[in-house]
Amino acid sequence: MTAFKRMIDRSLSDMADRKSSSAVGSRQTVKRKERAENEAKKEEKPPKEGEKPPKEGEKPEVNGKKEQVENGEAGAGGENGAEANGEKPEPMELPPFEIITGDRIDPFFYKFQFKNVEYSSGRNKTFLCYLVDQGSDGLLRGYLEDEHAGAHAEDAFFQQVLPSYDPACKYTITWYMSSSPCAACAGKLTEILKARKSVRLAIFSARLFDWEEPEIQTGLKALAAAGCKLRMMKPLDFTYTWDTFVENDEEQFTLWEDCQENYEYYQDKLADILQ
Repeated sequence: MTAFKRMIDRSLSDMADRKSSSAVGSRQTVKRKERAENEAKKEEKPPKEGEKPPKEGEKPEVNGKKEQVENGEAGAGGENGAEANGEKPEPMELPPFEIITGDRIDPFFYKFQFKNVEYSSGRNKTFLCYLVDQGSDGLLRGYLEDEHAGAHAEDAFFQQVLPSYDPACKYTITWYMSSSPCAACAGKLTEILKARKSVRLAIFSARLFDWEEPEIQTGLKALAAAGCKLRMMKPLDFTYTWDTFVENDEEQFTLWEDCQENYEYYQDKLADILQ
């Protein structure tokens, strides 16, 4: 009986110890929580008199200046900041267009720009390959290209390649062009041929430019009447210009499937205009 009582007393003592330990642990947890809250309150100092609390998305003021939170948006020094201050960014000025001159054309550009397709979408340049025979003064060879901005290639030829004229010299000029002259260039060329009697000009074009427009037809007629030889480029002309004016690395030129057919189509249109 006495032994049984001792067992009960020991059991009750162990339960009391566990409750006491649990209570101590609970009090320690509460104290740690209270300590953390107090430290957080110390960090969050109340704003001084005259200062406004920071808004959401802003950092507190440092030395009287606000710092924007780094969230991927431009700061006050960026474009958004300039627009917010009522300032518009100045537009970037592009350099003026210049006529490009050279000895050999890039093969990719040649194959694209000189292809005699009916619908020349994306071909907004004019490539002009030239040969100039000045008799005893030798032969000039090269090319010009433009983007129909500023001076056109036809006009640039007489400004850059042949700026001077000697009436005593005979000039035989041959052009291979990706597109026939526009109305304005046809008019300028007509005046040049009338003024320079010893100049002989032949223009062979891969495509007819806006040939359905009346002013284009009038310009081509006047140009032919002034002595200019106008003809569409034949398949043989494409092979010749590839060998003579293109940086081909001795690659043999392969004509596209409908080259002959397209030449005949354009040649018929040109003949109708000039008749």
